Amino acid sequence: MFCPQCGKEHKERINFCCNCGTALFTPVSVNKKLTRSIQDKKIAGVCSGFAEYLDLDPTLVRLVWVMAAFFAGWGFIAYLIAWIVMPYGPPPQPVAAAVPSSAPQVAPSR
Repeated sequence: MFCPQCGKEHKERINFCCNCGTALFTPVSVNKKLTRSIQDKKIAGVCSGFAEYLDLDPTLVRLVWVMAAFFAGWGFIAYLIAWIVMPYGPPPQPVAAAVPSSAPQVAPSR
């Protein structure tokens, strides 16, 4: 890596220059919010919202939640609390329509 401020070359990847303190690498900060899913919901979208937040498969989260409800006993109450507390996520973005081809079309027969 090369520091644009002081001109010192570093052999390994570092976040800040050891010589002048200039930031060489700024991590991307993702502002994720825990919300209920609108797209992939079965009951209220709570499990799917947790899955989106944790980058997991929604089915896996649902299975863990059901096992917690049956074996631990707190899963059902936690689901109801999350249903009340978690806001809905943003609405899904519309998909752009496909552009029809400019190929000649056959007239319908009568």
